[in-house]
Amino acid sequence: MIVDAAEWGILWPALIAGLLVTATHVPLGMQVLDRGIVFIDLAIAQVAALGVIVADYAGWSPTGIAVQIAALSAALLCAMLLTWTDHRWPQVQEAIIGVVFVIASSAAILVLAKNPHGSENLKDLLSGRSCGLNPSRLPFDALFYGVILFLWFGFRERLGRIGFYVLFGCAVTVSVQLVGLFSRLQHACRAALATFYSRRLRLIKAIPRCPGYAAVWWFQS
Repeated sequence: MIVDAAEWGILWPALIAGLLVTATHVPLGMQVLDRGIVFIDLAIAQVAALGVIVADYAGWSPTGIAVQIAALSAALLCAMLLTWTDHRWPQVQEAIIGVVFVIASSAAILVLAKNPHGSENLKDLLSGRSCGLNPSRLPFDALFYGVILFLWFGFRERLGRIGFYVLFGCAVTVSVQLVGLFSRLQHACRAALATFYSRRLRLIKAIPRCPGYAAVWWFQS
């Protein structure tokens, strides 16, 4: 496939976004699999998406700080809630996660039903708007992801469960808006699954896969 200059100007932000999301979610995705909390991952992402939908319904600018605060607050509240329920009722945690996901999904559909652009917004949140990314936001996203990775690799042992959920909620909030709910889940799990049984030097083996996964998402866009 030959990409001319005009097409490249549209597509390169999608490739950069894919690289950023994949590089961040590979180590976090490994932790998700190790902890056996894949559905918590999906529930937090869905709640973050609900935050974006509610903010859009309220008339806030999609690129404004208010939307980011709404999405981040929703994700962090969900992370805190599921951390508490996991400590309080560990035997039924999976069922609670399922209920949270269903409630968030249903609420999102109900809010979108009142929005004339609801179907388009839903599509963007599920699969992302890769060709409509604003390149000016990428440096801020890169800085945000960099802080998350610094905290994770530098203070992982001290963060504990709640610290992991907070960092994961922050990462999910940005990633859902960049690449969509489904693509974000793939970025979080693919490399982690591919290297799950390679316990030795697992992260080093997973890192070379990042550009490949980003490129696949780019060509799908």
